[in-house]
Amino acid sequence: MTGEPMTPSERRATDESLGELLSDVTRDLSTLIRQEMELARAEFTRMAVRASRSAGLFGGAGYAALMAVFFLSIALWWGLGYVMGNAWSAVVVAVIWAIIGLILYLAGRNQLKTVEGMPQTVETVKEIPETLKRNGENR
Repeated sequence: MTGEPMTPSERRATDESLGELLSDVTRDLSTLIRQEMELARAEFTRMAVRASRSAGLFGGAGYAALMAVFFLSIALWWGLGYVMGNAWSAVVVAVIWAIIGLILYLAGRNQLKTVEGMPQTVETVKEIPETLKRNGENR
């Protein structure tokens, strides 16, 4: 030694057996992995909720598109039957459903863009090898 005071880790290394140190490392690594799994579970849940909201909006857009096709079909049928008159009311309803479908689709697409995966878990898992490497160099 160069006369520098020993760090707590160095002191423990001189006082404890290899088996005790290995047991501590194993316990700490197990705790770290368990915490990473909890973080991944929380991030996945948040991502799944956002994705399900987007799916609901896409479902609404699909229903609106179905209604647009339905009313446009009625309008075409009615329009061909009368050439003019009440058929335009069905066209107005169909156009309104088409606009609603477009709004729901755009909202669903924007909501889906906010789903970002699990960035915090990825970042902390990337740090594990570097942390283990630094601890190995301090011995």
